[in-house]
Amino acid sequence: MSASDEGIAGANGYAPHPYIGGRTSVLSALAAWRMRWPGAPRVIVLTGSPGSGRSRLLTGFLMLCDPRFRKQLPLDAMDPTTVPPDLPAPAVPSAQGRTAAQLRGLLADHFELGTARGEDICTELAAREEPVTIVVPDVDRAGPVRAADEPARVVRDVLKPLAATTTVQLLAEVPRGLAAELAAALPSSQVRIIDLDDPEWADPDGLVRHAEAALTLGPPELPFCADPSARRALAEALAERADGNRLTLQLAVQSLVMQPQGVDPADPATLPGSVGEALDLHARRLGADPQTLRLILAPLAFAEGAGLPVQLWGALADAVAGRDMSRDLAEGMRLAAPFLQPAEGAEQDQATETAARAQAADGTTGRVTDGVTVGDGTDGGRGRTLLRLLHPGIAEEIRAGLPDVQGAQTRIAMALLDAVPQQDWSRADPYIRDHLAAHTLDAGLLPQLLTDPGLFAHADPVAMRAAIEAVPLDRLGAPARTYLRTAPLLTRSQAPAGLRAAFLESAFVEDGLAPYAEALHRLGFPLPWRTLWSVPLAGVRAVTTGALRPADGAPAAAAPDGTTAPDGTTAPDGTTATAAPGTKALGDIAPGPASAASTSRPVATFIVPEGTPGSRTVPAPDGDTSEGTATGALLVHDLLRPGYVDADPAQVRRPSEEARAAAPFGFSHGPDSLRVWARANRKEVATLISDTPITDAALSPDGVLVVATERGVTARQVLAAPGTPTVPAQRTGTADSASPDGRGGHHS
Repeated sequence: MSASDEGIAGANGYAPHPYIGGRTSVLSALAAWRMRWPGAPRVIVLTGSPGSGRSRLLTGFLMLCDPRFRKQLPLDAMDPTTVPPDLPAPAVPSAQGRTAAQLRGLLADHFELGTARGEDICTELAAREEPVTIVVPDVDRAGPVRAADEPARVVRDVLKPLAATTTVQLLAEVPRGLAAELAAALPSSQVRIIDLDDPEWADPDGLVRHAEAALTLGPPELPFCADPSARRALAEALAERADGNRLTLQLAVQSLVMQPQGVDPADPATLPGSVGEALDLHARRLGADPQTLRLILAPLAFAEGAGLPVQLWGALADAVAGRDMSRDLAEGMRLAAPFLQPAEGAEQDQATETAARAQAADGTTGRVTDGVTVGDGTDGGRGRTLLRLLHPGIAEEIRAGLPDVQGAQTRIAMALLDAVPQQDWSRADPYIRDHLAAHTLDAGLLPQLLTDPGLFAHADPVAMRAAIEAVPLDRLGAPARTYLRTAPLLTRSQAPAGLRAAFLESAFVEDGLAPYAEALHRLGFPLPWRTLWSVPLAGVRAVTTGALRPADGAPAAAAPDGTTAPDGTTAPDGTTATAAPGTKALGDIAPGPASAASTSRPVATFIVPEGTPGSRTVPAPDGDTSEGTATGALLVHDLLRPGYVDADPAQVRRPSEEARAAAPFGFSHGPDSLRVWARANRKEVATLISDTPITDAALSPDGVLVVATERGVTARQVLAAPGTPTVPAQRTGTADSASPDGRGGHHS
């Protein structure tokens, strides 16, 4: 609904903004803020009811602030008080679809700050000599999950600290319920709330021009579209009845253009005064029951993300209505048309979507843009049609009119679950995988859903994390808490589903949830490893692999309290290491050169702080144990299964140079990532990203990767085939000292 500036001018002779068509008083206030006019507030909070036009107003103002758009506007003909000076464009990080953490990341990237932590962003911005200008639109649409109340988190965690930073000039578009909270933290001289529903900012003439411009685009055979006088009369009647609400006016015009019969500008009862009346009057003019229209649109009112796939619409309409809606849908497309629009970005694949939505999460960087792509297309969903309602205000009206919103969401969640083929998440519609958690959150059922490792791996981690974080921690089961702990790694790495499954498999073993880890191996994921065991052990400085002869190690080691691990051994603190199901079969792993002899026992050794329970001090070769000569305290752990080994670390035999040269895999690692590749063809077979710094790593000739981090030590059996040689394999040394792409690092 673009306003036309053809022959239109205000009483003062100035042309209106061609995109906004009015709002002179608001534009003047925003221009004064932009030029830091004496007496102008440093922070402006723009708010209003749904459909008040605040998003459109802000877009029009940003056109005046962007040097590219200014060239396309008739600035010389516009009121000079509404035109800000020609300055560099402000930072405009849109909150739409983003979490507070993502918004902080965008700002940190834009201003090239050293951190993405909210407090540190403000600290660094406060230290700048020159003020910075930030405009944050669409706070009401923040977050990937509607029921998680991300707008409130954005206001409290991002906007309030920014507003309190004196070097920041802030303009934020927020819901009315949060506007006062944001403004209350500042002195009245520094902040101003512009509520577009207040009479101070009313623009009745601009609303009439909006209606005229929209009617001009209608069919010329309609008198109120072609005849200027009839058009003006209808526009004035619509604007007066809409009482300043742009959305009500827009819906009224679209309905009238589709069904002009039964409209009398002189009779206010035939014109809508609210969004709800626009829905009901449209249905009645088409001879339909208004409640039927609302039930048809209800699934879209509850839709998450970019929009609802058309193929799910019918099932969800049946669920909300509690009856078969197929006939109503088949006959109701014309009825619903004025309130629908196709969703944008519906053809992205899953990796692209996850990357776009996870960009800037947890400190990663991203571009500051006026919008974010949140398409729901995935590998199985290309070519789908996604639909959404024309405006969030329509969704609010429909949800508010339902007698039992939680019950409707419960039925929607059950219908979505029923639509998963044989409960196989790899075959589920991408919308179901990514947004089922959001629907169950709104239904109050999310904790019951969070027991399926397959859903954890397949779902978009940004949306899943946001939904889980909205549930009190004491209501979450152990699998959900493991997911929540791993979620920052999943979002930061932008990993596809297969790699997410691998990270979760290790996390489940680390947290003692081995059955969940084993379940991921049965779901068809080509996992790069099987996690054999994990021990929580702080202070590990180095790890190695080797072998013990049976005579060198006792079969079991008693803990001080007499407890034993599952295989008869114990951890230094008396706790037991956790075994994944199926580890008894690990003895069938084809042995490499270091374990070919059945008389040897593969082990890993850890260098730990002196005094670690169960550790032994290993002296220097000459036997001197004085300070500075001892090699450190060591623990010996079985390599292939959980459990410490009570053995003399000095008896551990490391693989020979020949065994290392014949090993099928090599690796390199950095501070928080590690890559394993096949020596035969230099192809990367596994990528590990850690959420805590990696202190050391070792890779046995059998392909068991032992990694020490600040959290503890974990062993993973590499499952990839060694590969077919494409170049002659190097025997020793230098071939192992470079990763496949030639970059350096720590190597084996």
